[in-house]
Amino acid sequence: MIDKYNNSSKMNDSVSSVVFRLDPRSGIPTYLQLVQQVESAIRLGYLVRGDQLPRIKDVVTSLSINPNTVLKAYRDLEQQGLVIARPGIGTFVEAAPETVGLSELTTLRRSLVTGWLTEAAAAGLDENGITALFTSALFDFSRQSQGRSSTRPDSLDETGGVA
Repeated sequence: MIDKYNNSSKMNDSVSSVVFRLDPRSGIPTYLQLVQQVESAIRLGYLVRGDQLPRIKDVVTSLSINPNTVLKAYRDLEQQGLVIARPGIGTFVEAAPETVGLSELTTLRRSLVTGWLTEAAAAGLDENGITALFTSALFDFSRQSQGRSSTRPDSLDETGGVA
């Protein structure tokens, strides 16, 4: 999870409007959680070109993690071409993929929460079950979009059984 605060005075300000959140129970390495949060924030339009990421010392202080962990995450993002480090100034979002507008994303998210996710929870699925089902459906959707039918043995058929 990544939080973004509305801070109109952030221009020329050394304080980032982004706050990282870690899940120690996820099993995902800390540096990778930071990378994934920035990638998601860029993809969803929360971070745009020119936005400053939190300073390394601020992330270290707020999360009580090793500075090398943050450096590794930022280096990873820089190698992907998503951010650029400006020595003595900070790390800034450099590139952002084309994305759907924020208002459309908000509508889609609301629809997902009030529709499918609510139904899945009512059917008795927990968070891990919902994630597994969604991941499987996304895989099948991707294969169909590419003009191929799913050949995975664990693909669900229309009746909900395993094909």
